[in-house]
Amino acid sequence: MRYSTLLFDLDHTLLDSFASEQAAFRAAMAVAGVADPHRYITAYEEINHELWSAVERGEMHVDDVRVTRFERFVAQFDLAADPVEMADAFVAGLGNNGELFPGVAEVLDALRRRTTMVLVTNGISEVQRMRVDRLDLARYFPTIAISGELDVAKPDARIFEWVADQLGGMEKSTALMIGDSTTSDMQGGANFGIDNAWYNPFHKPRPQSPEITHEFHALDELLGIVGVD
Repeated sequence: MRYSTLLFDLDHTLLDSFASEQAAFRAAMAVAGVADPHRYITAYEEINHELWSAVERGEMHVDDVRVTRFERFVAQFDLAADPVEMADAFVAGLGNNGELFPGVAEVLDALRRRTTMVLVTNGISEVQRMRVDRLDLARYFPTIAISGELDVAKPDARIFEWVADQLGGMEKSTALMIGDSTTSDMQGGANFGIDNAWYNPFHKPRPQSPEITHEFHALDELLGIVGVD
């Protein structure tokens, strides 16, 4: 096999995070008394993206995203709502909604018998642990790195160094970072000095940086990249 240690992203790679976020946003808007959440979703997504970009740059702790995004949202629209209550509803919605993409379980089943698999995810600990438990992901990933628990986020190489320590070492030439984000997953793999595989189901243009080792558009294509028959 080409790769024996696989580091997987969770959101938008294995998990239908879009469905999870949509359900969570509706819950947060209900707490705020907003009758038409659809009209606000684009503004929320812009705020959320800005904050997560700050996390990736090391300018913000992941836990601060939890309430800050709703503080900014409430201020932008001058809503008479409690950002903390909205954040609580949103976090519960994220944890309780969203399923694995079709075919994920089959791919992971084929890989776990032949490789060491690790989950490396940027996220709030409470959310990601709820998902791990609900979807029984620990059966695939005995080692799980969550940025909210480690105080460091992808693409910082230190989160990968933590994984290597947990595994008792990692042969970088046979390790692969797999994910949908070029700025956190692909850049993170590059920063740590391992190959990466970009999950690009929507055929987005390939960026000039970081260097991408592999690109795939359907999850079952990953088997060929790893070298599993």
